[in-house]
Amino acid sequence: MRRPCAVLPGGPRRASREGRSLRFPAALCWGARRLEGCPGHVAPGAQPRRAAPAPRPCPAPRRCEMAAPGGCRLLRLGRRWFSQEPAVPPPPGPLYPPVVASHTARSKAARRRRLEHFHRQVHEAASIEEKLRLYGKLQRPKYTVHPQTFALNADRWYRSFTRTVFVPGLPPPAEAAEEQGPAAGAAPDADLDLGALRSLACDALLQESFYQNKRRPFLYRDQDHTPGPFLTQLVSSLAASLCGRNPLLAASSLDLNPEVNYYWHHGEEVVVHGHRKGRVDPVRFQIDDKPHLQLRVPKQLPEIVPLESDLGDVPVIDHKPSKLPLFKKQYENKVFIGSKVADPCCYGHTQFHLIPDKLKRERFEIANLEDQIEVVYRANGVASLFAWTAAQAMYQGFWNEADVTRPFVSQAVVTDGKYFAFFCFQLNTLALTVETVKNNPRKNICWGTDSKPLYDVVEEGSVKGFNDEVLLQLVRFLLNRPKEL
Repeated sequence: MRRPCAVLPGGPRRASREGRSLRFPAALCWGARRLEGCPGHVAPGAQPRRAAPAPRPCPAPRRCEMAAPGGCRLLRLGRRWFSQEPAVPPPPGPLYPPVVASHTARSKAARRRRLEHFHRQVHEAASIEEKLRLYGKLQRPKYTVHPQTFALNADRWYRSFTRTVFVPGLPPPAEAAEEQGPAAGAAPDADLDLGALRSLACDALLQESFYQNKRRPFLYRDQDHTPGPFLTQLVSSLAASLCGRNPLLAASSLDLNPEVNYYWHHGEEVVVHGHRKGRVDPVRFQIDDKPHLQLRVPKQLPEIVPLESDLGDVPVIDHKPSKLPLFKKQYENKVFIGSKVADPCCYGHTQFHLIPDKLKRERFEIANLEDQIEVVYRANGVASLFAWTAAQAMYQGFWNEADVTRPFVSQAVVTDGKYFAFFCFQLNTLALTVETVKNNPRKNICWGTDSKPLYDVVEEGSVKGFNDEVLLQLVRFLLNRPKEL
């Protein structure tokens, strides 16, 4: 314990053991300083200050009593008694980011991280144009799917690539399906002026095949010589004649020789060549279609069956697409419906495809491949309508990681100028990648008919053997419209 080193007058008095009083300096007495620090405390025997207010009760009498006999010793006790520990600060955050897989590594975790980053970028895209740009940004070799192909049994391969069920025949009209009556579908046909529609079709056919004196077409260009102009005039005249019965046709957009593209993934494969040899990549497909005509409308056609309907099985083909054969190319990945995203007519109504001269029926008959004639029509209908409806869905913001919430319906007419086949397609899913197809029960559905002739022959300025059934089916396609109209 520290002791005062001198006795100075004026200090507080303290009785010694011999009864003498000693004076210690107030500045050296720690106990006195503790007493002076106590507000309102008056030491025994001390005179109150002249300007001091009336003494108040000491808020800490125990502290004062302890500090009076031995200031230095009780000071340390007081510190222990009245000490307060500061609040525990919250633990600091991590100084370093979490350890994640490298973007460029060849591990599964790195590949998963790259996919997650890509999906997050597409989901957070500010506009449809930006989403489409990010979706097709990475260019790799891909299989080019040609809707019009000479490959044997190509329709089964195309159904496998697009997860499509083919149903023979055409679905009933929407009104007939609702009323479930046999006369519901025939009521609209009864009001049609079939004679006027037949005359329109015959006039268009005679104009292109009889009245005009045309030269002999170039090799493999017969479809551009007579069938193409006939189909253009037939569709435009019928659409103009039926505008009064279907107001959707008046607001539609008729495209001549448009371009339709769609890019998607389906399945996986191992890269066998190049610096990326051994890596597992998705199998990439691209459809580049060019229909002869197409009708786009501002409102969507009604659904035919519910979204989760299962009307059959999808063919499973375990061979590589190169066995079909399909060939790989690397070029721009494109999704396009025939117009820009801002076009109000952003939904497809009906496409019209013209079979090229290389795939004429006579060629298959000469080669004893009569069973492949209808395959050409089915493959064209499945591939073209899948590309068109899938591109429409992507224009609405859907893609394989954000599947469609409503079906997209479109129609197609495939013809060589004489024989007509009709198809109707309902897109139920875009989730065709390996990751999304596992728990996806949905299937796309395509209805279709075999090809039937519109007429038999054109002789001496008249059309012989005209088939009214084919014309009526074409008119029904053009009269199809949403329920609210």
